[in-house]
Amino acid sequence: MPPWKRVLRPLAALLLSAAAVTLPATAAHADTATHSGWNDYSCKPSTAHPRPVVLVHGTLGNSVDNWLGLAPYLEARGYCVFSLDYGRLPGVPVFFGLGPIDQSAAQLATFVDQVRSATGAAKVDLVGHSQGGMMPRYYLKFLGGADKVNALVGIAPDNHGATLSGLTNLLPYFPGAADLIKATTPGLADQIPDSAFLAKLNAGGDTVPGVHYTVIATRYDEVATPWRSQYLSGSDVRNVLLQDLCPLDLSEHLAIALTDRIAFHEVANALDPAHASATTCASALS
Repeated sequence: MPPWKRVLRPLAALLLSAAAVTLPATAAHADTATHSGWNDYSCKPSTAHPRPVVLVHGTLGNSVDNWLGLAPYLEARGYCVFSLDYGRLPGVPVFFGLGPIDQSAAQLATFVDQVRSATGAAKVDLVGHSQGGMMPRYYLKFLGGADKVNALVGIAPDNHGATLSGLTNLLPYFPGAADLIKATTPGLADQIPDSAFLAKLNAGGDTVPGVHYTVIATRYDEVATPWRSQYLSGSDVRNVLLQDLCPLDLSEHLAIALTDRIAFHEVANALDPAHASATTCASALS
């Protein structure tokens, strides 16, 4: 077996494992979001929550499966909630976020404008998981998003790359492996630490003025590793470790966004800091 196949096999296994978590829900993908109440373009933001929330899925996620927990949670609290699919590769259904990330950011820009037009809101708030917490930073920094976004909340975002628990560190030892990933799944290649995309994204600072940033990380992340690399530096940044809020929380990279109501509570705090309440282990029941 060629050396590059040996290194790609565990990488593929990890990606397939991530996909398997969301697979049971994919049958409902086509219409669940609309029928459950989010992606309702007739929704008008309230005085209490004047900005629509745009949810940005992670790699191999989509606009429904990634948000079956968080979207209803926010909707029940009075938010107008929207989600999009981005980064689709030709011939690959359901599992998105694999295309070049700068192009995905352009898709996000178009979607935000659609939401603003439909709701009449001047700005939106963005909540993203994994790549979806990092990719919007390109939109904010290079595509005019800073004038249209109030806050970016990243749930386990790979802001400085994802080593997949160290797997990507092995790529230089297998000639051709990195080129293969770039050719077939450019969105994955862009997330490898020290990629040209990440170098451009993070040059000159992690943040842009006028946007409030929150990062919610878990110590048990196995994808956006090391977990401290998720944190941002800047004057308007709040970096949160889930286990500092609840030491009993064992959520890893997927669960923190899919099912963790402790993380959801902290998202709600970030969206409405004026009415924030302490996030604790008891928040799992809120």
